[in-house]
Amino acid sequence: MRRTNLDAMMVVAMLVVVTIIALFATLVAPSMVGHLEKSKFVAARAQIANFEQPVTQYKLDTGVFPATEQGLEALLIGPANVAHWDGPYLVKETPLDPWGHPYLYKFPGEHGNQPDIISYGADGRAGGEGSSADVVSWKN
Repeated sequence: MRRTNLDAMMVVAMLVVVTIIALFATLVAPSMVGHLEKSKFVAARAQIANFEQPVTQYKLDTGVFPATEQGLEALLIGPANVAHWDGPYLVKETPLDPWGHPYLYKFPGEHGNQPDIISYGADGRAGGEGSSADVVSWKN
């Protein structure tokens, strides 16, 4: 008889623990997902900002920014037709954005005399809102 009571108490205790974990997951998980997406945008902005110094150094050495066709890869491997390239200007390969997509590089840019560097967000396409919003070099 005692064994049955002990087994029942263990079952009730396990149900209480499972219920607490489920409540915790229900309340905390949405908040964590929101923070994760926000951190991806912060990381993308930081990576784009980190491209500014190597791109500027490339221009100081060569007299021009890399062309759109050369892209950010010109910071690692000297284009054949560019004089005075003194790179590599990046320590390692060009990183993907936090969503796993390559950054888009355009020069001449459409927003001033600097190159445009863009991450298209979670969906990998221009435009979008929320997690699919673009992260761009010409806006903070």
